[in-house]
Amino acid sequence: MKPSCRTVFVAVISSVLAVYVFAAETASENLPPEKNIYAEKGFIHVLGPSPALVPGEEDSAWDSRFTESGDVFKDVDTYYWYYHARSDDRERWPGAYRIGVATAPTPLGPWKKYENNPVLDHGPEGSWDQDSVDGAVIMKEGAYDVGRGSETYFMWYAASGPTGRHIGLATASNPLGPWKKHEGNPIVKDFGYLGGVVKVDGKFFMFVQYPVEVTDQGPFRVAMAEKPEGPWTKYEGNPVMTPGDWGAWDDGGYSEARVRYHEGVFHMFYGGTKTSKIESIGYAYSFDGFNWIKYGANPVVDLSRVPDGSGFAEVHAYIEGPFVYVYHTLRTFSKNPQNYREWETEDLAVQVLTIDPRFKIAMPILFVDILAAGQCSRLQDCLPIGLESASNLAISTECTYGGDPRAGLLAHLRTSENGVIWDTVDYDTFELPFDPGKTVKKTVALSPKVKFVKVLVENPDESHSVTSVKITATIGN
Repeated sequence: MKPSCRTVFVAVISSVLAVYVFAAETASENLPPEKNIYAEKGFIHVLGPSPALVPGEEDSAWDSRFTESGDVFKDVDTYYWYYHARSDDRERWPGAYRIGVATAPTPLGPWKKYENNPVLDHGPEGSWDQDSVDGAVIMKEGAYDVGRGSETYFMWYAASGPTGRHIGLATASNPLGPWKKHEGNPIVKDFGYLGGVVKVDGKFFMFVQYPVEVTDQGPFRVAMAEKPEGPWTKYEGNPVMTPGDWGAWDDGGYSEARVRYHEGVFHMFYGGTKTSKIESIGYAYSFDGFNWIKYGANPVVDLSRVPDGSGFAEVHAYIEGPFVYVYHTLRTFSKNPQNYREWETEDLAVQVLTIDPRFKIAMPILFVDILAAGQCSRLQDCLPIGLESASNLAISTECTYGGDPRAGLLAHLRTSENGVIWDTVDYDTFELPFDPGKTVKKTVALSPKVKFVKVLVENPDESHSVTSVKITATIGN
């Protein structure tokens, strides 16, 4: 007996549905990438401030040794960059990492460390977080009970102590604190290094790097909750993303990474390791937070793209307009031996990614409060301008003259092919007009056929200082 047309139709539909359900449950790579605009177009990397923040200058400073990146959060018109750091002065600052914050008027800086840092310290001896607090993630939410105000700032953080590494929560009424630790801490036990927390459709997703291996790298896992304090449920299908196959650029695992939810997609920019602590930056995305697709053209920021870079870790992205601002820990060859167990220091840096080939972005590269009479700034004071992805450059120089200047400020452009070894003669020079008692600004458009540019500023006036010297580089195509 031949099956009827209706029977065949039902069988075909059932087969299609079965295949669809199987694919949705088991194969993230079958999710349609056209739903994510970043997956359709290639990323363009623009060198950002590298470094943007460095350890404290005084040996006794709380952040004098290592600084590592945490979350970046915008509130009203101020950007907050949280970071954890440690000191060499163990008598004054016993223990390991503490959490501090820096602020800026733009995503690229200039960054100013908060004068009352650190904003969150590890706990007393014997507490669950007695040794270290790190990996801050910030979110601003409305009240969850009558006892909290109309707006509350939440800080999730990782910590270590006598019972291992766990996740804690603190709250404040201001991004700068004071931060109050949650009475029920730790809110998630044995969950490694915290990367990010996002809220989607009323549910919180917490992403971590766990387990913590000898070199601090590993796979990514997720937990879910209905409230910031939990209870948090670890996903049964963990890990949600594992290191690449042997021979891949990220076969050594990952450091913690911030996940963002933007336009219906979970986005993750992360530090992937090829060998111990030698990380480049990769990108992955997901439509549900559980099934992740690695970007086909990874890494999106290779080590060779940042002068002297030897590793990018603790990657935290912030998406605004056509740009993805990628904040990360920066290790460099010149400051550190290749053996990560003998690091001397770690800085913080910013990279910029865009899919717009006609991009234009302004980058603060040099600030000098006072340039004394006859003085010239140092080359190392200026951040490198990367032109590998740009064809146009405009240098804007601004300063304030005293009451009786005799000469205008001079800007000297120096170039480099690798961002490490710089020419000793000028590529170009221009003068800033002087106007007694006034603030003067001049912009010069250039099209240099080089990879990297820096600017020296000279005050040729032998009798008068110049104040508030500011140089901004606008690059684009």
